[in-house]
Amino acid sequence: MNWIRELFAAFAGFCSGLLAAGGVFALISTINILPRLASKTKTEDSVLLYENMILFGGVTGCVISTTEFHFALGDGVALAVLMIYFLFSGIFVGCLATALAETINTIPVYFRRARLTVGLGWVVLALALGKSFGNLLQYLMGWTE
Repeated sequence: MNWIRELFAAFAGFCSGLLAAGGVFALISTINILPRLASKTKTEDSVLLYENMILFGGVTGCVISTTEFHFALGDGVALAVLMIYFLFSGIFVGCLATALAETINTIPVYFRRARLTVGLGWVVLALALGKSFGNLLQYLMGWTE
């Protein structure tokens, strides 16, 4: 009887994951983040590769977070892999947040109301660095909500 409960929990978790992933991918496709990112970086021919990498990253992250998967790497290699992962995760989340903010025009409205006409790139960079520093500080100090 216990296996029925386990099977139901696995099915419910799988369905919830599909719904969450579908929502994220719908958001990404709705705000056209990939074509916009490809046009800004002049890599329009790599959109399919970007889509495949997002799919691969989502599946890999789901498998690693839902199983007791461990890498058999040395401490230095594992740290390097984690640093690369966190770098690319931060870039992805930053691009997604910026594209979403750009789509709903929050950044231009804020800059217009603050009467900022020069240095807009520096303000965005300062916001990103502040967010990164805050997250790093929270992680290193062990702060929780």
